Amino acid sequence: MDSENNDSNIKLEKTFTLSDDFNPPTYDEWKEKVVADLKGAPFEKLKTKTSEGILLEPIYTKSNLKNISATDQFPGFNNNIRGSKTSGYLKNSWLISQNISYGDPAEFNSALKSDLEKGQTCINIAVDKAATLGLDADYAKTEDVGKDGVSISGLNSFSRTLDGINIQKYPLFIQCGFSSVPMLSILSAYCQQEKIDLLNISGAVEADPISYLASKSKLPVTLDFTFKKMATALSWTLKNAPKLKTINVSSLLFSNSGANAVQELSYILASANEYIKEMLKSGFAIDEIAKSFKITIGIGSSFFTEMSKLRALKILWKNLIEAYGANEESQKVHIHGITSTYNKTLFDPHANILRVTSEAFSAIMGGIDSMHTSPFDEIFSIPNDFSRRIARNTQIILNEESHFSTPIDPAGGSYYVETLTNELAHAAWKEFQTIEKSGGMIEALKSGIVQKAIKETFAERNKLISKRRSVIVGTNMYANPSEILLETRSFDHDLLQSKRADFLQRFRTSGEFQKNSSILDKLNSLSIEKSDKLIDISSKAILEGATLGEITHSYRAGAVESISIEKIIPQRAAEPFENLRLKVKELEINSGIKPKVFLATIGSIKDYKARADFSRGFFEIAGFDVVYPKGFETIGETVDETINSNSRITVICSTDEKYKEIVPKYINGLKEKDPNVFIVLAGYPKEKVEEYKKSGVDEFIYLGADAYSILNKIVNAQ
Repeated sequence: MDSENNDSNIKLEKTFTLSDDFNPPTYDEWKEKVVADLKGAPFEKLKTKTSEGILLEPIYTKSNLKNISATDQFPGFNNNIRGSKTSGYLKNSWLISQNISYGDPAEFNSALKSDLEKGQTCINIAVDKAATLGLDADYAKTEDVGKDGVSISGLNSFSRTLDGINIQKYPLFIQCGFSSVPMLSILSAYCQQEKIDLLNISGAVEADPISYLASKSKLPVTLDFTFKKMATALSWTLKNAPKLKTINVSSLLFSNSGANAVQELSYILASANEYIKEMLKSGFAIDEIAKSFKITIGIGSSFFTEMSKLRALKILWKNLIEAYGANEESQKVHIHGITSTYNKTLFDPHANILRVTSEAFSAIMGGIDSMHTSPFDEIFSIPNDFSRRIARNTQIILNEESHFSTPIDPAGGSYYVETLTNELAHAAWKEFQTIEKSGGMIEALKSGIVQKAIKETFAERNKLISKRRSVIVGTNMYANPSEILLETRSFDHDLLQSKRADFLQRFRTSGEFQKNSSILDKLNSLSIEKSDKLIDISSKAILEGATLGEITHSYRAGAVESISIEKIIPQRAAEPFENLRLKVKELEINSGIKPKVFLATIGSIKDYKARADFSRGFFEIAGFDVVYPKGFETIGETVDETINSNSRITVICSTDEKYKEIVPKYINGLKEKDPNVFIVLAGYPKEKVEEYKKSGVDEFIYLGADAYSILNKIVNAQ
């Protein structure tokens, strides 16, 4: 063999070193190149201001980290910004904590069994509105039975909800509204009945009275009574079920109402601080209180902001808890994420799957502990097996196929993410201090400070959406006008209440007199019981046949409503445009004809195409049938075809130069034959606007125009 071809004789003359061969450009060199590429446009154009008021730079470098101390930390240490566990998700992944929207206990149980077999990793139960109010299904309003959760009125319905499910194998999370005492009592009774050791039960039986108050505008009991029962729950679990948390702080309502990341974080801190102060008054140590907290946070669509928001929350939580003297272990907190409804859509609902995937991605990168990913039809229907499966599998795929549980804090060290995390944390802490100066979270809600701030943020965000500077795919851009809405599966509250009432009435009339007498004795003692024995006595009464409504009625005697505020109402960003689509659909149903828009395309294809394409997309987002003909050579032909199309709206599409001749001639010819046609001009030639208005142009559409206002005006004129 020729020695020149022998691999063993080949010698490498130079080792390839990336840093030596490619010198990284300095910031000034990069900026110089960018400024040249902008061709006269200002460099500041590349800077973006977020809804939180944070100015995002076009590029971040190592110099951005020089004043951020957290960047040299490790996972599981110090402020937990990089996660509370040194191994990240390698040992234990985040919990797939899907909620199930069935009100009937048996249906809920069947769905939960199926979902646990197919990848869900914990039990997540929200009790219905009737149960949160402390009412049995047969004494509650019909619309409250099965609303927002499963209908539980006692031990039997709770047992049917969990029939055949090992609650020692799966973490158990129960959302109880403003008080967890009733559900803790039922859980205790259930564990005694099933001979389950409460010491083996982990998760949370959680109450969040501030979030409940903000969503409902009032509490059915006094705040003082609510905090006393929070203390009762905390005391009982510390002794009997130390792995169960009982205090939840949720920002989901704020997220679903359009609040920004800084507001969410500050409201979490302010609410938690209220609970901490109240529990300290009740004699608990800060470490006992801190370990009983769970945080529920909404996950929105801004990928890097949401990732940074979760990382900032860990810093802020440490700062808050540390200020009270808590130990290092108490500075860790379980964070549960729920994908927000704010950016979900009624039209093109399968795009919600993509939105949820991106949100789940950001939550995992931010270090979430458990998560509910919303089914794509959740905002307008009761999710079925298919939509629940897609939502659940989103998390499974991200974990098992995309291997997102493998890297430990993948965002750590990113110049952009670390800087954004730091800025969010500082802004949120400042806002938290402002709330505290106003008297705390409850006083801020009473005075309307929180409500006003969220409304202002929603309005600012919606302004960008109305002008389509912020895009909702399938809604304010790229709409499908021929789309058929998916079938809506509604919940039959009447049927469920009838079924539950029948069962409860038969249950109440059964049993022996001595047993009923024993129940009455226990119920009578509840009204004077002030200690953590309340739950023990309640659970014994429940074992003997007492219902949730009976025990809550007994121990809430005399505790009447004492506070009322302006409630915060969840809103979706897409709703204004969706309402336009629905109005156009209603016009079609009433008239039998879908409202049309005629594009008056005049001149060559080069003259009209760009503006005609824009106009078609503009009107399709409201659901109009857009007639898009080939270009016309004469004004007369254009007028004739406009009339023949039976369109009530026409859009003139050509060049600014041609408009000088086209606009007056076309409008005059059109008005002679149909004076009621609504005339729109594609473009906004500033120097001619007033003249064209006098000629008869009713509206102008262009990039940056307020699409919602214009379309709303046109739709209402039909």
